[in-house]
Amino acid sequence: MPRKLLYFIISTLIFAALIINLKLSADTFSDLAGESKVDKLQETTATIPHFDHIVLIVMENKSYDEIVGSKNAPFINNLIKSGSLAGNYYAISHPSLPNYLAILGGSTFGITTDCVNCFISKTNLIDQLEKANKTWKAYFESLPNSCFLKSSYPYTRKYNSFVYFYDIFRNIKRCDKIVPYASLSNDLANPQNAPDFIWISPNLCNDMHYCGVDKGDKWLSIQIHKILNSPMFDDQNSLLILTWDEAETSGKNHIPTIFIGKDVKKNYLSQTYYNHYSLLHTIEKAWNIPPLTVQTQKSPVMSEFFVTEN
Repeated sequence: MPRKLLYFIISTLIFAALIINLKLSADTFSDLAGESKVDKLQETTATIPHFDHIVLIVMENKSYDEIVGSKNAPFINNLIKSGSLAGNYYAISHPSLPNYLAILGGSTFGITTDCVNCFISKTNLIDQLEKANKTWKAYFESLPNSCFLKSSYPYTRKYNSFVYFYDIFRNIKRCDKIVPYASLSNDLANPQNAPDFIWISPNLCNDMHYCGVDKGDKWLSIQIHKILNSPMFDDQNSLLILTWDEAETSGKNHIPTIFIGKDVKKNYLSQTYYNHYSLLHTIEKAWNIPPLTVQTQKSPVMSEFFVTEN
């Protein structure tokens, strides 16, 4: 083969390869740009009502199928009819602690166990709430006293993600807002005293971990009745969210999450994929707080659950 022809063929092949590479790069850039536009579009269009109070109750270790439609959970299934159910909602990980961290911190921070001394120096929802001038309290059933940093059955520390963040448990003013559940009654009686954000964790029996679905359902029937009939819900626009940390028996980690409130759709079932990061993102969005982490930002806001939007 003549040398000039050989050079021509080689040059042609190199040029073709460059064109293909540029095309692939352009397509990749377009995809990334498109994804960015989608994220940005969602962030600007997914609006939800402003709430005076948001109450979050976190139960333990039950899958979607163990709750929804179960004869052992008559109260919860009746509650679903008066609110919205996330039918395609998933926990983040196993075991419990990483999920609690995901809700409060927007990340598992690489934690894969229910460790005791794995403390975190990262920004969390409490930092965001206080920056936005929102008040908060965390109510834990069977907690011996406020700012208690150990376990004392039937209270366990591993469900209290607040005490894993340095800037919460080392700050006395903040740590004193981690209180025994019994103190909630007084706060509910006067909406002016009720915190804007309320976290509730039952003890190891009432949260369904050790004592079964029927026991937790009975506890919720009493406590949620008190909450929904308080001035905080009667006289103000408040939101109640009921979720579970993980699905102990479900490999897919499929769990129920229920929204209740005046501006929440009634008897509504969503099949959109959501997770704990979506829950955090929704709380942030309700109070015009920016997403805490990349994981939170990429998780969709649960705006479809609401009747009215701002």
